[in-house]
Amino acid sequence: MRKLTFTFLLTTLLSYQSLAQVQISINVQAHSVKENEKVFISGNSSQLGEWNPGLIMLDKIDSLNWTKTFTFKKGEFIEFKFTKGDWSKEALNDNKTVPGNHNLNVTSDTILNFVIKYWKDEIKVNIPDSITGKYIHLKNFESKYVQSRDVIIWLPPDYESSGSRKFPVLYMHDGQNIFNPATSSLGYDWQIDEITDSLISLGEIPSLIVVGIYNSGRRFYEYSNTEEGENYMKFIVSELKPFVDSNYNTLTDRNNTFVGGSSMGGLISFMLGWEYPEVFSRMICVSPAFKIRNVDYVSVVKKYEGKKKPLKIYIDNGGIGLEAELQNGIDEMLKVLQEKSYKLNEDIFWFKDDKAEHNEIAWSKRAPTFIKFLFDKI
Repeated sequence: MRKLTFTFLLTTLLSYQSLAQVQISINVQAHSVKENEKVFISGNSSQLGEWNPGLIMLDKIDSLNWTKTFTFKKGEFIEFKFTKGDWSKEALNDNKTVPGNHNLNVTSDTILNFVIKYWKDEIKVNIPDSITGKYIHLKNFESKYVQSRDVIIWLPPDYESSGSRKFPVLYMHDGQNIFNPATSSLGYDWQIDEITDSLISLGEIPSLIVVGIYNSGRRFYEYSNTEEGENYMKFIVSELKPFVDSNYNTLTDRNNTFVGGSSMGGLISFMLGWEYPEVFSRMICVSPAFKIRNVDYVSVVKKYEGKKKPLKIYIDNGGIGLEAELQNGIDEMLKVLQEKSYKLNEDIFWFKDDKAEHNEIAWSKRAPTFIKFLFDKI
């Protein structure tokens, strides 16, 4: 009887495991793809390249048709877009506009069919190429720790008229997405330039400098607790910050040095504050990926047994799609932080918008709140 029961349980377990794996087939009819070009899918999981636009190539059937089949866990939420290997060659809607993310709640084996008629590199997309206010664009900033990348240094409206006055600094990740819709991977930006400029002009916050650090094709690894993540943090702390402090009127102390980002950028922002509390005093963690799939920084914080670090932490998230998937990790991090004596509404400010999705439009709406958080103006 015991043997039969064990066999039954084992068979049931194996059946359940097989049911938990779901196949999603992606078929694309791609027009205007030249002979030497390829079609890629880019999305929010490792199978989809973690938003690297030139990593996961579809299999070519003929000059028009491309396909690929993926295996996901049942219940997983996926988001994705198509490119010809670069965000400047992104697939467009039929009306020649930049699309939002395709998304799917994985429940059963599914075949998805797409027709792409236009690409960004062939059509003049009506996206304004502008940044409000004065800024410096540093192209290919060199580093011994990570591959070179562009950096945008946005200056407050009274920077030039303030003489030798010094300003606090906010470092932000995914720098191409925060100021300029033309460089944003999705065609719309966080509007950090307009929002910060307005808050300063209205007297709601003091003037500050914002440094936008472009990401690279290694974004997922640089923004998580990997060796590349360690090197990315070293790049900011030992190379970029000293450069900014040496060339601009900055308040260099930790009380005036902040860091922020979204999703994986929210995770690395937390990590920078947690691992370099002598450099950063406040972290903005927007829709942070604290614990999801093969990423887990909650356990790192849980194992910490030292003194309470003098940090103030902003955390927020939405409730739709990937935002819901991030919720458990956020809940766990909030619980662990409170166990480490961090108090809600004192050391931690947490905000949730149940109707918000995981994109720049949603993050832009919350930007006034998290910028004011830096100065206790919420």
